[in-house]
Amino acid sequence: MIHASAIVETRSIGKNVNIGEFSIVREGAVIEDDVVIHPHVIIGPGVRIGRRTEIFPGSYLGKEPKGAGATARTPVFRRDIQVGENCSIGPNATIFYDVVVGNDTLLGDGASIREQGRIGSRCIISRYVTLNYNVRVGDGSKIMDMTHITGNCVVGADVFISVSVSTVNDNAVGTLGYDEARIVGPTFEDGCVVGAGAVVLPKVRVGARALVAAGSVVTRDVPPGEQVFGIPARRRAPNR
Repeated sequence: MIHASAIVETRSIGKNVNIGEFSIVREGAVIEDDVVIHPHVIIGPGVRIGRRTEIFPGSYLGKEPKGAGATARTPVFRRDIQVGENCSIGPNATIFYDVVVGNDTLLGDGASIREQGRIGSRCIISRYVTLNYNVRVGDGSKIMDMTHITGNCVVGADVFISVSVSTVNDNAVGTLGYDEARIVGPTFEDGCVVGAGAVVLPKVRVGARALVAAGSVVTRDVPPGEQVFGIPARRRAPNR
């Protein structure tokens, strides 16, 4: 059912699709079967929504990245978005162009996914998480509320990143301009865990199945399977 107040320009709409009040679906979008689009959603050209996905009010899919005079990096992107099957996109989420989201993935309320983002299947990108440009998130990973994943960052499969974690990609804090080879975020290898409020600095590698304790500041690589604690984070035996 398409509500009378909705603006639907595309003809590529599957069976049993519901589009709510005042939503806009532009020409060139593709909506597959059994999709639910709640009120006040905007879906731009080149966006493809997989079967049985639900998009909640106020979400914007197809935002074009815009550089401004203050930005050092010129956005590079394709004008398409692929959202898989059985996904849920929470209220007021924003997905920029050139993003791929796998099947069975949840994007929480207010999540922001920048261009060149690649999110696997069975992921949780929770409330008000920001994924900056060119972020890779592997299958089954969970990134919790209010966390910022910086540009040029890699998150492996089955990673857990807790609430309010900060990641950064530039040790020069912007003073040297933008250089793709130099500005690189952390890498989180498969199965690692990062505790609440941790800070992970540029180019740091958190090894597979490693643990970063809550509140730590990670300034150097964490070997696979190790546990690190403190400021700066160091290997030590946890209190028992």
